[in-house]
Order: sequence, then structure tokens, then C-alpha cells
Amino acid sequence: MLEGGEIGVASQLVRLRMEHRDLDSAIEALRAMPAPDQLQLARLKKRKLRLKDEISMLEDMLIPDIIA
Repeated sequence: MLEGGEIGVASQLVRLRMEHRDLDSAIEALRAMPAPDQLQLARLKKRKLRLKDEISMLEDMLIPDIIA
């Protein structure tokens, strides 16, 4: 069961995952153009990588480390 702080983290995680998927769609749409703007493409990819890092960090917060 999620506690108060974990609910906020979980909702933020859902929002970031949605944004990550949206960026993926935007990148694919930009690539499909005859002459894609390479600078815009690079910015979107960089933002997508940052989101992936944030998602990983939040997932680590929700999943406790198990010492074996």
C-alpha cells in the first residue's frame, strides 16, 4: 500500500512516463519530415534522456533496497 509521500511520487512517475512517451512520438514525427530540424531533434532527445533519469530515480525511491 502506498503512503502519502509515495502517492505523490507515484503520480509524478505516471506524469513523467506519459511525457516520455509523448516525446518519443514527437521525435518520430520530426524524423519523418523530409528535412527535420536537427537542433530541435537533439533537444527533444536530450529532454527524453533527462526524463528517463528522473523516472529511474523515482522508481528507486519507490522500490526499497533489499540487502541479501
